[in-house]
Amino acid sequence: MGPPTLAVDARSSPAVSSDMPKSALGIIQLPGSRPFASVTVKDEKPFDFLRVLFEGSIAGGAAGVVVETALYPIDTIKTRLQAAHGGGKIILKGLYSGLAGNLVGVLPASAIFVGVYEPSKQKLLKIFPENLSAAAHLTAGAIGGAFSSLVRVPTEVVKQRMQTGQFASAPDAVRLIVAKEGFKGLYAGYGSFLLRDLPFDAIQFCIYEQIRLGYKIAARRDLKDAENAVIGAFAGAITGAITTPLDVIKTRLMVQGSASQYKGVLDCVQTIVREEGPSALLKGIQPRVLWIGIGGSIFFGVLERTKQLLSQRHTKIAKE
Repeated sequence: MGPPTLAVDARSSPAVSSDMPKSALGIIQLPGSRPFASVTVKDEKPFDFLRVLFEGSIAGGAAGVVVETALYPIDTIKTRLQAAHGGGKIILKGLYSGLAGNLVGVLPASAIFVGVYEPSKQKLLKIFPENLSAAAHLTAGAIGGAFSSLVRVPTEVVKQRMQTGQFASAPDAVRLIVAKEGFKGLYAGYGSFLLRDLPFDAIQFCIYEQIRLGYKIAARRDLKDAENAVIGAFAGAITGAITTPLDVIKTRLMVQGSASQYKGVLDCVQTIVREEGPSALLKGIQPRVLWIGIGGSIFFGVLERTKQLLSQRHTKIAKE
């Protein structure tokens, strides 16, 4: 079945998003009012995978760089809180330590994530039943996270080692990690990273997409930048709080280095609980929720605005 084309009442012209489930595009009837929209179907146009991939990559890369630069100090404080054992003192110097090297990884990682997420989401929304759009968003988020993890994990390892004062520069960090721990040292904590980030990516994007979709249907228009930002902040804060224990485990495994204090995820959890108590699994929750909440606001705000600008550019070029 081809994509629906909206036939609207001239007095009310709601905007339609390509990520809306087909059920959202049917006749909408308000009590005591006439229907304002109906759906007709045209032949399906070929799915422009390369354009969606390209625009998603550009938008994702831009959003990732802006967020990382703006909120890096909060992330550094969060990392130091989580890495500290017991009542260790948190050093507040060098809060931008490792930013330049981190951006080298954040840019391609964010580009890969959104570049994979967008076409996956659009394909899955066509495959999944109409009432399972949330499952489509969850699955697309996990797929995007899996692909981007190949770049994000080494970037995260180097960043967190620098944030905790182990290295002075990103090149030194990479060289010494490989020399002491081998290439696999750059992927320290990879399992715990996936354990944290796949659920995080899936849940955050699902919450964001579902709230945004419902809001668009209720408002019967495209959302404003501020509205996208507020929804992004809410989705980020909720997801950040839920996944804090996974983040603590991931941080401990990544910063342990060649000492190998923990034998794996389960041993890490047991050791933390035994030596520091269960509350240690929530270390850094305040800066994490603040960081990801604000980050979600900036990320999704920049993401949607960039996608809109790229779409307008494509439409303008197509008309010429």
